[in-house]
Parts: sequence; structure tokens; C-alpha cells
Amino acid sequence: MASFFRRKKPGSAPSERRYSTEELAAAFPGAQQEKSDVEKVESDVPPARSGVGASDQPSAPTQPAPAELAGLRERRQELASAETAEPPAPVRTEPPVVPVPTLSEPAPAAPTPVETRAPTAPSVQPATPVPPPVPPVPSAPPVRPASDVPRPVETVATPAADADTAEPAHSASVAAVGRTDAPAKGGWRERLRGTAFARTFGGLFQGNPRLDDDLLDEIETALIIADVGVTATTDLVEDLRKRMKAREFADSSALLKALRQDLVDLLAPVAVPLRIDAAAKPFVVLTVGVNGVGKTTTIGKLARRFKGEGHSLMLAAGDTFRAAAVAQLQTWGERNGVPVIAQGQNADAASVAFDALQAAKARGTQVLIADTAGRLHTQQGLMAELGKIKRVMQKLDPAAPHEVLMVIDGTTGQNALSQLRQFHAAVQVTGLVVTKLDGTAKGGVVFALAREFGIPIRYAGIGEKLEDLRVFDAEAFVDALLPDTLGG
Repeated sequence: MASFFRRKKPGSAPSERRYSTEELAAAFPGAQQEKSDVEKVESDVPPARSGVGASDQPSAPTQPAPAELAGLRERRQELASAETAEPPAPVRTEPPVVPVPTLSEPAPAAPTPVETRAPTAPSVQPATPVPPPVPPVPSAPPVRPASDVPRPVETVATPAADADTAEPAHSASVAAVGRTDAPAKGGWRERLRGTAFARTFGGLFQGNPRLDDDLLDEIETALIIADVGVTATTDLVEDLRKRMKAREFADSSALLKALRQDLVDLLAPVAVPLRIDAAAKPFVVLTVGVNGVGKTTTIGKLARRFKGEGHSLMLAAGDTFRAAAVAQLQTWGERNGVPVIAQGQNADAASVAFDALQAAKARGTQVLIADTAGRLHTQQGLMAELGKIKRVMQKLDPAAPHEVLMVIDGTTGQNALSQLRQFHAAVQVTGLVVTKLDGTAKGGVVFALAREFGIPIRYAGIGEKLEDLRVFDAEAFVDALLPDTLGG
């Protein structure tokens, strides 16, 4: 469409052409009228008569002035020359070309005036002083929980000359143990916060309840539900009732603190860690318990702990009844780098223990841990087999086993009392390991065991990791189950 308005280039000059009178008359109508006027004037003037008789003619009308005639002649000559001359070409006037915007070519916008500024001198920023590099601060070594601090081993006394250096080392070890109290409590609280004991008492003391007999009744119910036992619960609640009537508690917060202290006092006598007797080579540990309480796993974790404390170690695969029990203990031995004495499936457990004790004596091993098959405490024949293992080992060492460690599942509840009663009658249990406290265990069975038997609780299992087998701490255990803050 833009090409339609574009101006065409002029062509070549047209050839010379003659125009007729009619064309000129059509082009110049005014000139034709003037010519007619001149001819009419000339026709009105008669020609001059010469000779005789001229005077006899009638007189002519008055002739125009010579100046008028001269002007008419000049006008006639101009008209004649105009007829012969080529008429001027008509001038064509074309409309201005207006650009039409199309879809492909947008209409040009009006040029925007560009503002020019005078160049300014660049500003120079002052150089920022770079601080000198700070040397890295050496990080402190990780603090091990109190339960993971190796127990001191009896050694030969050092000479007097080394007394000055021995005292600072002792002070440093004591300080390290003091620093691990808070992390140990925090670990216990994180793992045991899901127990029924912690949940029940956390809701019971939420909102600072009123101090009355109804609160004591709710505490009594909560303790029984948490497997603390009827005997231990009755003793605890009656003591609180007497002190409340004596107005020793200002509010429920004071009652909560008194209850926590009573629970700690109940567990404090049995919170005794296991000590390895360096004079006994080897120090024999016999593990017993019912099926599925975690004896083999506990042995693997104990091996890791004892080896970390610097003891030479050996394991005896005495569980020859359960499928893959020997292979499981051998795997633990490979992980910890500990030799394992084993025989085939269904071998006599007493003979395995005898061979392992002989090998440990020959190699000078410090600690021997013997595994046994799980058995129900109601099966008298299986319980008698444990007595046989003990008697066979005493043929080589009358003091063996030095520690009879019974593993108890924390989820068992009050049935743990019956189990311990039967095992203690068969092999004289000297220590307890309570496992699986981090799961659905209620946790109160520990108080029932301490109140009923008073047997030392050596370790508590609060997780699946190797370091989750902790030395039992009465204060940390109670703090995890019953925090000192209301609703904690």
C-alpha cells in the first residue's frame, strides 16, 4: 500500500506537438473573447476611399483614436503569437505521501532528544583497610559422656620422683568427669522422653495443680501404671502424704521435687558400675536372660566398651541353640577385633565355656565374656543347665564366673521380677542390664527391681548405637523420667 503513494519518477520529455485552435480556445477562453472584440472593432472602421467621388460618400461615424487602435493591434499580435506558441504543460499536483504503518514495519517513532551531560570526574573511594587474618582457634576435643569415661584400672604405684606429674593428671581427669555431667543428663532425657512414665507425669503436673489428696491419688495411680510396683508405690505415696500433712510443701512444685528426690534415693544404692578385677585373669562375665532380651547385642557393646578401656578381651559363643547366634557373635568379634571361641550348632554350652576359659588363661586375656542361650525362667531343666555351666567353669577357676550379668527387657513390666527371682536362685545374679528403655518401655520396672532385690544395676540400654549402652546413673535416669520443671 505504501508503493501506491510513492511518487513516480518523471519519464522522458514528450515529443513536440501542435495544438489546434479549438484546443487553445478550450484552454484559454478569455483570450478568444478578446480576439472577437478586436475583430469587431476593426470591422466597424470603413476603408479609406481614394479618387473622385469620395466626397460624395456619406460621412462615416467617428473613428477611434490612434492610440486605441495601436493598443488593439498589439493585443491582436499577442493573441496570434499565443495561438502558434505551444501551450504550457499543465502542472500536476500530487497529494503528499503519507507512510502507512504495517504489521511487519512499525511506524517510526519521533526521535527522542538525547540528553548529553558533561563528563564528571570519577570519584575515588578511600581504600578499606583489610583486617589481618585471624589464626584458627583450635577446637576443644569432644567431651565424652560420664558413662563413657574409662574406669581406672589398678596399676603399679609410680615412684616418688613422678609424684609431681601424677597429681595434675589426676586433677585433669576429675575435671573432665565433672564436665560430662550435663551432656550425660541431656542424652538420657532425649532418649527416655517417650516413656509412659515421663508422659504421664508431664501431663499430671502441667499447670501447677492444686496440692491436695486428689493429687496424691493421681500420683499413686501413675506410679502403678508405670510398673513401679505396688510395694514401692505405697511406700512413696505414704511418705509424701505424711510430709504434706506436716505442711512441708508450699505448692505442687515442692511436692514434685520431693518425689524426684525419693526416686533418686531409691535407685542410688543399686547404681553401682562394674569393676574389672585386675587380679583375676581372666575376669569371667557370664550373661544370662530369657529369649529376645538382647544378650548377644549387649555382649558386643560391652566388648567395645572394655576394649576402649584398654582391656584384652575374648568372647565365648555359648548360645548353641538359636540359629545364627554363633555367627552373630562372630560378627561382633570381627567389628571389635576380639577373638571368639565357638563350636558347631547344638554343641554343649558348658564345653564351649570350658574351652574359652582355657584359651583365655593360656593367652593371658584379662576379660572373658561368655554368651548363653535364652531360656524361659519357668523351664526347670533349662535353668539347671545354667548351674552346670557355672560348675564346669569352676573346675578351672573356683572364683568363676566373677560376674553373672542378667539382661532384662525394659518393656517386660512386672514379669521381670519373676524372671530375676528364678535366675538368681539358679546362678546367683550379681548385676543387671536393663535394655530397650528408649522404646515403649514404661521405665518403672527399674524402681521395682531396686526395691525388691537390691541387686546392682550395671548398665542401661537407651538406644541401638554402640555408645547407647550407658553406665547406670540414678540421678540422670530420674531426671529423664521426671524433669524438675512442671510439665517438662
